[in-house]
Amino acid sequence: MSVIYGLIPGMILLGLVSVLVFFWAVRSGQYEDMEGPAHRILDDDDMPAAPEKNEQDADDDRL
Repeated sequence: MSVIYGLIPGMILLGLVSVLVFFWAVRSGQYEDMEGPAHRILDDDDMPAAPEKNEQDADDDRL
């Protein structure tokens, strides 16, 4: 039962810290552009991927 006397203030402190961190994140602009990264991942890259080596090229490299 005596453990509760330490846990309750600890949970209140943890709750206050999390609320303060949330308000800090909102004020610093962390939640301003919620759709930008979602659309950015769908855009094509300008540079094409490197071509893969076929088996004949791999055999030539071993020699």
